[in-house]
Amino acid sequence: MSSTTPSSLPGFLRRTIRSVNYEDHEDDDDHDEEEAEAEAENAKRKVLKHAFMNPVSVPVGSPHKTSLIPTAVHSPSLEEGEQCESPGPTSKLEKEEEKDNDNNQIKVAKDMTDLNLEYSENPVDYKFRLVATNNVKFKSRKVGVDDVNVNDEKLLDPQQQDTMNATSAAVPSSSSDTLNRTSLVLESDLKSKSPLNNAVSSTTSATTSTTTTSTTTTKSTQVKNYKEEQFEKVITSLVVDIDHLKRLAWNGIPPQHRPLAWKILLGYLPTNSSRRFQTLKRKRAEYRDAILQHYDIEDHSRTMQEQETLRQVLVDVPRTAPDIPLFRNDSIRQLLARLLYIWAMRHPASSYVQGINDLATPLVAVFLSEYLMNGNDVLQGQELEDLSPDVLQNVEADVYWCLTNLLAGIQDHYTQDQPGVQRMVMKLEELIKRIDVNLTRHLEETGVQFIQFAFRWMNCLLLREFHLRSVIRLWDTYLSEGHGGFETFHVYVCAAFLCQFSAELQNMQFDELFAFMQNIPTGNWDDGKIEIVLSQAFVLSTLF
Repeated sequence: MSSTTPSSLPGFLRRTIRSVNYEDHEDDDDHDEEEAEAEAENAKRKVLKHAFMNPVSVPVGSPHKTSLIPTAVHSPSLEEGEQCESPGPTSKLEKEEEKDNDNNQIKVAKDMTDLNLEYSENPVDYKFRLVATNNVKFKSRKVGVDDVNVNDEKLLDPQQQDTMNATSAAVPSSSSDTLNRTSLVLESDLKSKSPLNNAVSSTTSATTSTTTTSTTTTKSTQVKNYKEEQFEKVITSLVVDIDHLKRLAWNGIPPQHRPLAWKILLGYLPTNSSRRFQTLKRKRAEYRDAILQHYDIEDHSRTMQEQETLRQVLVDVPRTAPDIPLFRNDSIRQLLARLLYIWAMRHPASSYVQGINDLATPLVAVFLSEYLMNGNDVLQGQELEDLSPDVLQNVEADVYWCLTNLLAGIQDHYTQDQPGVQRMVMKLEELIKRIDVNLTRHLEETGVQFIQFAFRWMNCLLLREFHLRSVIRLWDTYLSEGHGGFETFHVYVCAAFLCQFSAELQNMQFDELFAFMQNIPTGNWDDGKIEIVLSQAFVLSTLF
């Protein structure tokens, strides 16, 4: 074959001819060198055969890439003990590339031995552990750690395992992402074991834990259930659908929506949201004028009846909910005294009657909760010092007007001889005769009359029988019942409440029974028990 290459031939043919000519004119020394290199390569392949006989499969869900672990050419026709060789190189360039590949294989095998990796039949798992460990060893040199054993089960502590699991759940899985996450977790462990990084790691862990906790708390507080979503949708509309609001309120109002819902249901605020600001401004200004007219005056300018009314109010206010810290606060007592006296002065037909002071307590607690943003229990009264005088004045005015609208529907309960209360007691007695004959007969035999224990139930609307939290839940349903909630439906609630203790009462005699009725054990009642009584009252209202 001629050593010259015709220039008329295509470029790729000319390059092929030159390659063949070069190989034909190789010196014998080069040929001997190639044979020596081939023998060395064969010896290297024997070392690597055990680890790389099985072909590497592509991990599921990951893009097809060149395998990270070099593999020998697999031939199904080879028998055990035979040497698997790839076809010989066809050019010097290919020889050099193959030599580099073999050197890489030797380096990988050495790393496997140094890192104490055991051979795995699963090539994907083997590749994962090999690359993850190589990454850790490479990064660990930065912190002075030379030897790492990834087979040590104590390498990951529980906190890091939780971190790894959380990361795996948050990030879509792929082979490359998995390797990166594992490398980061193992690297974190190595740094935590290093004495140079203990302080930094502790601080970082504490900060991360605090951030995670605060984030979780924030997310948990932002999660709303179906009832809250429905209430928010209704209460924030431009014009509130009052019928829809009543249907939702019957089963309880979420605390964050209760102040506004009560003001709307009591007729204090309009359903049209665009008119509420002006209504509040006008009503609060009118109440401030009433304070100047009736309360902030000299004592000698009051009549004898007005002085007696003021004296009775000032006596009853300290007795109002004495077991609740909120109503032991001086500011709240002054607030109650002013609004009760002003209500009596502006309603001379009934004036002030004992029991009206109790009706103001749920309104005070609910409307104060609107201004306490830290989620603390308003009944403890711990944040009252942080409220400005203007806020307390607004709460006082709102309570006054809502109490006025509430008492307007049951005003004959507090007129002379209280005919409304007596009427409700008679209805309760008739109802118990129809639904629990045995209890009625036992009360008659022991000489206990309904007026002796039920009068207080009607006059104070069970405020002295339940904790204030339970009363607030009761009032959600009463307000949703409309004008008859505090009179008609309240009788059915009292009947269902009395029947809860029917079996116990029938085993008591007069003294024990009378003492029991004056102090019924409801201290451990929660909203669940209250809702049972409300459900039974609803059934009674449909039957009788």
